[in-house]
Amino acid sequence: MSTHREPRRGTASRVGSWLVNIVMVLATVAGIGYLAPSLFGYERYVITGGSMSGTFEKGSIAFEERVPVEDVKVGDVITYLPPADSGTNHLVTHRVISDTVLPTGQRQLQTQGDANPDPDPWTFALTGDTQPVVRTTVPLAGWIFVALADRETRMIAIGVPAGLIALASLVELGRGIGGARRDRREKREPAVAAASASVEPARMLVHA
Repeated sequence: MSTHREPRRGTASRVGSWLVNIVMVLATVAGIGYLAPSLFGYERYVITGGSMSGTFEKGSIAFEERVPVEDVKVGDVITYLPPADSGTNHLVTHRVISDTVLPTGQRQLQTQGDANPDPDPWTFALTGDTQPVVRTTVPLAGWIFVALADRETRMIAIGVPAGLIALASLVELGRGIGGARRDRREKREPAVAAASASVEPARMLVHA
């Protein structure tokens, strides 16, 4: 009876398998982290300035919930686009410090960054039906999205895991082909030995 012993895996192969597993776990966690907020009704903003330092730092991710505009109140931290004549053409995330109702009935809000010494030099009205309000932040995690915004970094982040997975697949394929060859060789050897044993008595009978 022949037995087949599985070949021992080399150190490089084991390390490669561990690396692939780690990369796949990290990719899965990152995918869940990327999609989960929207599934629960939250929007995600990366904080790229330091005007809210002390409350949350540059590089944080702010998770924000859309609420009816009438629910926005003084003390809320909101993300919005300042008025066109403000000279600021990007989203800001600041705290509401005043909420004034004009004689026309329109609300005028003013904001200020917690780390800024002065209020923002503009007032504005919220014209939409809803407004994102910060509910929680995650420090430093935003730098990942900042890095992925760079094309070369994004290619490396995608290419390296893909290369590791392809390499591991080739190693497993080679191991499978080698094992199949060994199995065929081990099956042939008993057959050849049996054939030799059956021929020998016949040869002796002829000589007798």
